Amino acid sequence: MNMDDWGRTLALLGVGLLVLGGVLMLLGRVPVLKHFGRLPGDIRITGEHFSCFFPLVSMLIVSVLLSLVLNIIIRLLNR
Repeated sequence: MNMDDWGRTLALLGVGLLVLGGVLMLLGRVPVLKHFGRLPGDIRITGEHFSCFFPLVSMLIVSVLLSLVLNIIIRLLNR
C-alpha cells in the first residue's frame, strides 16, 4: 500500500467512526434502550472498594442481533 491508500483508509475509518458515534448518541435517547445493561442475567458485583460488572445477557443479545444483521447483509451481497 502506498501513502495515498493509507490516507484514504484512515479517512474512511474516521468518517465511519464519526457516523457510528452519531448513531450511538441517537440510540442513547431511545427510551426502550435505557434499560439495556441492566437486564436480568447481567452480573453486578459491588464491594466497599470494588465494583465489577459483567453484562452477560446484554452482550448475548448484541451478539445475536449483529449475527443476524451481518448474515442478511452477506446474503444480499452474494446475490
